[in-house]
Amino acid sequence: MSRRQMLLTLFAVIFIASVGGTVVSSSDSDADYTIRFSFLGSPEDEDYDGALVFKQYVESRSNGRAEVELYPSGQFCSNERECLEGMHTGVLQVFMLTTGSLGSIFGPGQVLDLPYTFRDDAVAECVLDGPMIADLRSEILGSNMPIRLMTISNTGGWRNFASTDAQIRTPADIDGRKFRTISAPVQQELVRQLGGNPTPVAWSEVYTALATGVVEGTKNGIQDIVGMKLHEQIKFVTLDGHSYMGGMWWYSEVSWQELPPDIRRIVYDGFQELKTVTRGIIKRREIEAYREFEESGGTLYVPTLEEKAAFREAASGMRAWYIEQYGEKWLVKLDAAIAACETQIDSAYEKAVSD
Repeated sequence: MSRRQMLLTLFAVIFIASVGGTVVSSSDSDADYTIRFSFLGSPEDEDYDGALVFKQYVESRSNGRAEVELYPSGQFCSNERECLEGMHTGVLQVFMLTTGSLGSIFGPGQVLDLPYTFRDDAVAECVLDGPMIADLRSEILGSNMPIRLMTISNTGGWRNFASTDAQIRTPADIDGRKFRTISAPVQQELVRQLGGNPTPVAWSEVYTALATGVVEGTKNGIQDIVGMKLHEQIKFVTLDGHSYMGGMWWYSEVSWQELPPDIRRIVYDGFQELKTVTRGIIKRREIEAYREFEESGGTLYVPTLEEKAAFREAASGMRAWYIEQYGEKWLVKLDAAIAACETQIDSAYEKAVSD
């Protein structure tokens, strides 16, 4: 039995043993190609909505030649390492990493998660759809990492500072406090530079960590906070929007090379549909999440321009930290991409209002 066959058998056993999950797949399929689509979020997430659209698009446009099986909630693989291993062998075809987690496979890619970099959604999405990302895709493929970046969606809006017992208005309010982060160095370093104590905690354990005082706050979007019931512990959210939560969707290069050109195009277009859906739906769901948070007794705070400038100043050392860790190459690319997108967007505005 080949290594690929052994892994497929192992993942099948893990899946069959899982309980309480939701799988969407076709039965008695005569498809020529099976696309196993795994992500760690639940069927309540915007990622699932995007995945459903991807499935419908690919299966209908291919006239059933390609079948898409959806495995949310970590059913097919329970963590990034397992999922990436499955993709390397072609046992798993699709998996999503956040821009914050990109450092686990390509350290310099954390440039996309540097704080206070994008001024708004339009600039962030322009950059993430642009030539810099094409360069990133090529760099990762060229480094013998057999995964292909297909698109970048939105998976949670913007990261904000949230706390259990006190409003965060200035960097001084973070000093000495324990904030939950993901394991990415860039996320931990931001909290450190703002004077706080970064504490990596797995997403499934954040509620308990907040409830028991292991951490006093977290860095998440409002929808994730409400969706995971974290607002039962978190009472203050400061909308500083320090990083755009991009969802990076990857396809196994082993599996990609097995697809004929027409199916490749359908799969690619399906990812563009997924991107459009997730970027739009997160904005709508944020409205509901803000309302639910305030109705539960939570307080939202929008920093003044002066307060936001103070956060940027306090985190200004992040660029030097990044250069020391990974060099200037990708930071230069990011600065150029942002400048080009801001010029493009501002020019479009000027033209619109001058006609």
